[in-house]
Amino acid sequence: MRTTTFDFSPLFRSSVGFDRLLGALEAASRIETIDNWPPYDIVKTGDDDYRITMAVAGFSQDQLSITQEQNMLLVSGQKANDQDGEYLHRGIAGRSFQRRFELADHVKVTGANLAEGLLTVGLKREVPEEMKPRLIEIKSDLALPGNDDTKQIEGDKVAA
Repeated sequence: MRTTTFDFSPLFRSSVGFDRLLGALEAASRIETIDNWPPYDIVKTGDDDYRITMAVAGFSQDQLSITQEQNMLLVSGQKANDQDGEYLHRGIAGRSFQRRFELADHVKVTGANLAEGLLTVGLKREVPEEMKPRLIEIKSDLALPGNDDTKQIEGDKVAA
């Protein structure tokens, strides 16, 4: 199988503050195999609300683990090897898994629920007040506040 490698170095030279985004693009381009198990959906439920739903049939609550470390969400499932008998066909996947989700800045897990074989993880982006856009008042005065370096032109002198 032939892989294509992208060079993101021109983007690094002409962007400021996008280091994490460009790093994520580089990491995504290096992924060789994509594991499609367990299947999952990501849904945007509001302006700042998201939901990840994973099909984890056969896993109980104590066999699942959800961990958030900074901008990474890790969902894992660990099943003990049950040998109830000799399987003639095994179509229900029961293998252990580990699924990673890269989260944007300020995205937090709000809760998790397991029902009917579906694990649902709620996410919310909570941008701090100091990072939200703010309106800057435009004044008509030419001098900026605190700038006393303006020079006065004298007009009382008469030329001889």
